[in-house]
Amino acid sequence: MEKFHLSGIWGLGFFVLFGCGQTQKITGNPEPGTVTKTESYTQMAVEEAITQDGISSILKYLSSDELKGRKTGSEGIDKAADYIQTVLRKSGVKPFFETYRDSFQVKDMTGYNVVGFVEGTDPGLKDEYIIIGAHYDHVGIVEPVEGDSIANGANDNAAGTTAVLELAAYFAENPPKRSILFTLFSAEELGLVGAKHLAERLEKEAIDLYVMFNIEMVGIPMLDKDYLVYLTGYERSNLAEKFNLYSNNQVLGFLPQAKEYQLFKRSDNYPFFERFNVPAQTISSFDFTNYEYYHHVNDEFEEMDLDHLENVIESLIPGLTAMANSPEKEIKMHTK
Repeated sequence: MEKFHLSGIWGLGFFVLFGCGQTQKITGNPEPGTVTKTESYTQMAVEEAITQDGISSILKYLSSDELKGRKTGSEGIDKAADYIQTVLRKSGVKPFFETYRDSFQVKDMTGYNVVGFVEGTDPGLKDEYIIIGAHYDHVGIVEPVEGDSIANGANDNAAGTTAVLELAAYFAENPPKRSILFTLFSAEELGLVGAKHLAERLEKEAIDLYVMFNIEMVGIPMLDKDYLVYLTGYERSNLAEKFNLYSNNQVLGFLPQAKEYQLFKRSDNYPFFERFNVPAQTISSFDFTNYEYYHHVNDEFEEMDLDHLENVIESLIPGLTAMANSPEKEIKMHTK
């Protein structure tokens, strides 16, 4: 998430920490006892495709000390970009441009977005695009705490990057009717620079963008909520309503603080909203009460809840699949 100051936020009196709770598994089944053979197979395929071993392997490397906090322009983020490319290639996800890397300049440095592509299967719909994105940069080396100065960025946003890579692998094996771009952004922490660059480039190429679905800080569960993750800009479109209908579960919800702190404008969805004026929104489970290591050296792999992250990834697949396969563009901006 683009940097903002938490000191004032933590002082607000209306946040209450409810204590530890279990993450409820969201399965996407219609009604108990009514799962058809096809639906059961689909759910089984999802659960077999998304494994904790796979999630752990990606998340552990991206948040490792070797990458030294993945600051834009650093050797660490270059290694991260190489790793992301390798994962996409092994998953059968093609580059959208000539190479996976989409380069740009920022503060006399070269930054790299990494952009993968799964082509749609329907001749009439494959020229319509969905973007599933996350930023993979973080803040690098910071003020030492007990001798540790590497801000590993496990939740922010190795977790979101892991989710995108797992979803990319799934959809490469199960391509939908519409095409999907899997976009990993750099320089988010410097002001959404990578996303601004890619949004401008795709606008110039006149792609038909349907929805931009951004994933940010999903490594820990929210507490005492009846939904899995919240959606920024909730009131701006019918995305949450349609997504939950597609999923037959409360996957996406409304967090009042997300609107209060204008989080809709603070992540990589926003440049796509500005350029394309389509539903372009971010999901997250960081709600300011459930994780104290924002931009902190303790934002480490060991702090992540892998059960929760697996549940998030698996629970997104039914909604994303239906979104990518619907005959018409059902997700729309709300008119004011």
